[in-house]
Amino acid sequence: MKKYDSLAICTALIPLGIIQAAEQKPNVVFIITDDLNDNLGCYGHPMVKTPNIDRLAREGLLFQSAIANYPLCGPSRNCIMSGLYPDQTGLTPLRAMLRDYCPDVVTLSQHFMKNGYTAARVGKVFHADNPSSIGTDGHDDILSWNERINPRGRDKDLEGRIQTVSGKPGFGAQLSWYADPDGKDEEHTDGMVATESVKLIKKYAAAGQPFFLAVGLFKPHTPFVAPKKYFDLYDLSKIIVPTVPDGYFKTLPEPAVQSLRAHKEQIGISEDKARLAIQAYYATISFLDAQVGRVLDSLDELGLRENTIVLFTSDNGYHLGEHDYWQKITLFEPSGRLPLIISAPGMKTRGQTTASFFEMIDLYPTLSDLAGLPVPSMVSGISQAALLQDAAVSLRDDTLMQIEGGYSLRTAQYRYSRWKQGGPELIELYDRAKDPNEMQNLAGNPEYQTMIKDLDARLTERIKRAATMPKGLVRLNPPPPWEKEKLKQWRENNTQISR
Repeated sequence: MKKYDSLAICTALIPLGIIQAAEQKPNVVFIITDDLNDNLGCYGHPMVKTPNIDRLAREGLLFQSAIANYPLCGPSRNCIMSGLYPDQTGLTPLRAMLRDYCPDVVTLSQHFMKNGYTAARVGKVFHADNPSSIGTDGHDDILSWNERINPRGRDKDLEGRIQTVSGKPGFGAQLSWYADPDGKDEEHTDGMVATESVKLIKKYAAAGQPFFLAVGLFKPHTPFVAPKKYFDLYDLSKIIVPTVPDGYFKTLPEPAVQSLRAHKEQIGISEDKARLAIQAYYATISFLDAQVGRVLDSLDELGLRENTIVLFTSDNGYHLGEHDYWQKITLFEPSGRLPLIISAPGMKTRGQTTASFFEMIDLYPTLSDLAGLPVPSMVSGISQAALLQDAAVSLRDDTLMQIEGGYSLRTAQYRYSRWKQGGPELIELYDRAKDPNEMQNLAGNPEYQTMIKDLDARLTERIKRAATMPKGLVRLNPPPPWEKEKLKQWRENNTQISR
């Protein structure tokens, strides 16, 4: 890929900036899903049917190497909305309110509001427990929106019918699924998210108001619930369940093993149950794809596509049996890699793919740049808008990912992971050119010791930079338990009416 200096990057953006300056402000439709990996048709998956997302990929730029900075819903979404690393904000817990930690931060949507946009949220954008918080604000930030809508569909009422892998009640992280034989798309929560989003698009278009609309879909997060017709798309007998070789876990550091053994009920599940779970995951992807199609169709019908930035992504990836694991929160590729597609007015790379590294903190400055807005100096991400003019631009040499107790550096060829303070027994090295599934840990191989030394120094520098506080950012310690009730009362008294 080509390397551009700052002058060349600015020059690459001139055509886009001229177009935007000459026309009205571009609208933004920001579509974010929950726990969606790259099992999509446009990413080359041989089974999963996603015609609408594939259509968006043909009209936009597909990013092959977009990585979550912290592959867990709450921390990842706070990275996206703040443009800051977890070590800068302190926001690593799953359930945390952004302004409890960074009271003066200007969020992505808030930045657009300050520049003349109406910002609205439908569904899940900041963290909300899934499915227990469906229909509520969850851990939303009320200062980030002019309007908020919290749909609640029939899937919430079907929870008594949902099958779990353990046979015991409880959802959240547990593999669970249900093929709804009677419900229509529009009656499920994500169907209602699409319906309400279309209503807002029509309202803002009629008013001639530039808008930033966040479409927060709850799927494919567990429980995997969708109308039965989407389950029928996938033949169980053709689904392949990943396996690991005997003795695999003995090749890993103990913290890595612990991350892969976090959900006891999902260890060693039968192949039949694994196929059912994968089928259900695929079904919910096809279901959410249909809802994305409804939103895209509304933009086309209203003649808004030529002046609308559309971004489709997820908060993190998801293991579907890879490394004998189901879920996210590991330092492996399936946990961090997620889909990202951007379509924007004036772009030159429609229908193309880029291998350039993209960290999710880059969404904030990239969207700002594409809309012609200044990027706040407090934001740590970098704008990658230049890629929409030239897909061969390379703005990052690597990506940084972390979870509790560990960090991982991903380069073009290697993944290097270090747990706690490191040491020979606490590191992992994978040569992705030879081992794209990251199954052969080379940390103990004498031939790679020089490479490990270089990557370790590189990782240390990345961690240091990702922990450096931006000028002007005020970070508070998490509120003590005795203040939680006060904070709850304050939020109840300062919450906008939502529906």
